[in-house]
Amino acid sequence: MAVIAIARELASLGEEIAAELKRKTGYRLVDREYVEKRLGDFGLGPEKRQKYDEKKPGLWASLSQERDDYLHYLKTILYEEAAENGAIVIGRGGGSILRGLANLASVRITSPLDVRVARIRKLHGCDERRALQIIEQSDHDRVGFQKYFFGTDWRDAREYGLVINTGELTAAEATNLIEAYLAIVATPEREAQAKLRVDELLLGQRVVTEIVYGKKVPIHFLEAEARGRHIVLHGVANTQGAIESALAAARSVPGVEDAESAIQIVQEFTVMP
Repeated sequence: MAVIAIARELASLGEEIAAELKRKTGYRLVDREYVEKRLGDFGLGPEKRQKYDEKKPGLWASLSQERDDYLHYLKTILYEEAAENGAIVIGRGGGSILRGLANLASVRITSPLDVRVARIRKLHGCDERRALQIIEQSDHDRVGFQKYFFGTDWRDAREYGLVINTGELTAAEATNLIEAYLAIVATPEREAQAKLRVDELLLGQRVVTEIVYGKKVPIHFLEAEARGRHIVLHGVANTQGAIESALAAARSVPGVEDAESAIQIVQEFTVMP
């Protein structure tokens, strides 16, 4: 089984294709509602989630700890889904977060602007001008989200394994193309490679969770790179003592054999709460 990450333009039939894929493959659907629920379970309330969901955050939101919380738990959710295989991730930077997994089918769904406008007009019962405004705002938000969180161009076809234009295709026809792509991606060999990598990613997430949210060690921009069971910590700290506390916390996480620091010390570095 594979993990399918769908990036879709508004009114390009992305949701319809995802639903058809779920029906035909039996894969789990990881959509906005599911991700919102999981983020809520981690303590991120509606107001916090709204600041970041598929949009570039405002200035103050981009400087706050909430931004790091959102991204950390979003990654945790998608890594856990990837570990189970058979998931369809809609939006939320799924292709970027899961990039490098051997069994990832990263798909972009697009459609000509005039076709999208016609679909929005029919859906909302609005005129062409209003439909265009809705589309432009959606595209602006998704471009900003992808650029801000992952440094990639959401519109660039080179970011995806497969790009489908639904201007003249139905959702069912587009689904058939993705199924053909899955036959290439979802092999036992690729699944085995992906499992090893996901295990590393999840171990790194557990280390960050323990350091930042368990022990509350003040390490900013913390990332835990797992190389097998060996952890390398990256980030910024104010003191050597904080680094030593982070290393001790990392070594206490089940599955970690050893940890080393690549954390930089920057005096009086602060982030807004």
